[in-house]
Amino acid sequence: MKTNKLITRILGLSSLLVVMSCSNLLDLQPQTALSDATAFATPERIELTVAGMYDAAQSGFYLGGAVRGYPFGAAHIEQGDNRGEDVVNTQAFYQLTYASLYDGTTANNDYMWQTLFALINKTNVVAAGLETVTPTGTLTQAAIDAYKGETKLLRALAYMELVKHFCRPYWDNPTAAQSGMPYRKTAITNAKTANEATSQGRATVAENYADILADLNYAESVLPSNAGRTGGQKISRATKAAAIALKTRVYLNMRDWANVIVEGNKLASQASAPFSASGTVGTYSLTASPFGPFTSANSKSNTESIFSIENDVTDNPGVNGALPSMYNTSVAPTSGRALVAISPYIWNQSWWNATDIRKTSTMVNINVELTSGGGKGGYFTKKYSDVVGGSDNAPIIRYAEVLLNLAEAIQRQNTGAVDPKAFALYNAVRSRANAAGTDTNYDQASDFVDGNALLTAIFNERRIEFLCEGLRWMDITRLAAPADAAFNTWGGGIPKKVSDLNTNLKPMYTGNPADNNNTSIIPLTRPAIAYSNYKFLWPIPVSEVTLNPTLAAQQNPGW
Repeated sequence: MKTNKLITRILGLSSLLVVMSCSNLLDLQPQTALSDATAFATPERIELTVAGMYDAAQSGFYLGGAVRGYPFGAAHIEQGDNRGEDVVNTQAFYQLTYASLYDGTTANNDYMWQTLFALINKTNVVAAGLETVTPTGTLTQAAIDAYKGETKLLRALAYMELVKHFCRPYWDNPTAAQSGMPYRKTAITNAKTANEATSQGRATVAENYADILADLNYAESVLPSNAGRTGGQKISRATKAAAIALKTRVYLNMRDWANVIVEGNKLASQASAPFSASGTVGTYSLTASPFGPFTSANSKSNTESIFSIENDVTDNPGVNGALPSMYNTSVAPTSGRALVAISPYIWNQSWWNATDIRKTSTMVNINVELTSGGGKGGYFTKKYSDVVGGSDNAPIIRYAEVLLNLAEAIQRQNTGAVDPKAFALYNAVRSRANAAGTDTNYDQASDFVDGNALLTAIFNERRIEFLCEGLRWMDITRLAAPADAAFNTWGGGIPKKVSDLNTNLKPMYTGNPADNNNTSIIPLTRPAIAYSNYKFLWPIPVSEVTLNPTLAAQQNPGW
């Protein structure tokens, strides 16, 4: 009985291979299902079966089979943000995550685990099926290999999310036994393979990272550039650049600065701005405005989004999950649910320039009062706009991140003096949001007394640029390293936060940095949690340990 339940759960409580509408190979509305025997019989069926992996990445499942964007349709952003301090949970919706009140039964981390492993299994099912395919005149070996590359990239992405939440970061004893995840490379389709899976224990974090990199290296070697994609597929299907960009993130977490630079230079080889990528890796550049990759229309087509997960009006995470619903103000005509606000704590920081475009009404709903429609008074992002249709793509990685990853790695190797290219990369992101002459503290490399000052500015810039994109938790974990004590001003654990029990956030957005230290104005009543505390990690969910005796014996310490 336990084996049958495990198979059902890993397969995602849905058909093994989901087939998409023939009118659009990335239409995320499931139509029917193919059996294992027929899923790889024709090029058309293979394409539809591969598209089913993306549906698993976008839709997942939740209580009772509801769709709430697990794991990558929205949930990775909402959970990554609410584990940090730069947003505020305005009601009880994300309180367990925001206030670190989760346990092994909490739905958010439980379904993140379940849907990530369901996605991993679907990638393994597809990869196994592709091994049976013989090239033909209409389906070349290169096309088959490219499909295999998509399976590897999505598997790597899923494991990156798992180690981020359920494992200690790479810098903290990565070779410790049973510190990582079980890296499943074969499909679970029956009782035999399920039994084999339950006997597979946790690997080390180092082994996980090696497997992630192996998957991404293979993906890079076989995937097309974005020139090989059409329409929205340029952003929402795996490409060579997506594999490279994700590797810069992986190496950054490993503190392997040299390899961040190797990978980053594939996409930004220039010594000075404007930075761009071209040739076999594809064509990418920063959009002219920091708002360029956003709005429901722009999220489908822009030069900066390297990889995103597609949402559309027929298949989206709904009012209980879609990014426009969760992050948008409840005030008409927007009429979102206003559940995730920008924190006054980041808004008042001195390093966020008052005239920065990312701080204006172009990108933020400002001075929003408390209304009966839900939420609390506060400031809300405009990055996700289609409240009615929920069609905004969910960003995974943008060119701006590659530039800042590369800037950090270059400067990390030269902390004594400001590196010219590191500054140029940082400034490319910063300056497009700040008109010339308005950002006098950061306009020139000479504004920084040394390399560490530039590194601090890069870390701060990441908090501004990727606000409400779910990246904050990743930076908290990797910057908790003792070697970064000069930079993790929050103490290295889970930071103090503005209370989610405030009746109205609006009066806290004073724009005065001094107010951040005045608890009568900005009450940081959610206490910090030390890095050493067991709550820094999510527990392996009860739903898993009750079915899997191997992982039950390898639960995260303290849980």
